[in-house]
Amino acid sequence: MLKDFLIIGVFLVAAFVFGMIILLIASSVRPKKPNAEKLSTYECGVETTGSTWIRFKVSYFMYALVFLLFDVETVFLLPWAMKFKMLSLFALGEMFIFIGILIIGLFYAWKEGALEWK
Repeated sequence: MLKDFLIIGVFLVAAFVFGMIILLIASSVRPKKPNAEKLSTYECGVETTGSTWIRFKVSYFMYALVFLLFDVETVFLLPWAMKFKMLSLFALGEMFIFIGILIIGLFYAWKEGALEWK
């Protein structure tokens, strides 16, 4: 069992070292000629006017949260699908209950207008 964790640790260390090497090579090769234009604040090619600290509508955040909620919940379906043949009918019933709860949550969010882009 320790051997399995050792392999994972080696891969993590190798990935970290490889990433650092790539970043060091990129920083040593890139051109370094900063000027006022390159150091200015860039916002979609247009200089900002007025205060940049403005309030966004809460509906944008609610829309993103509902998306994340249903997106993350579908991650729970993958392990179940991978082991479907080994599971009993009880697990199948549990999955139908889980999907039913998700559908009820979707209809509730739909009814409350959380999916409307206003």
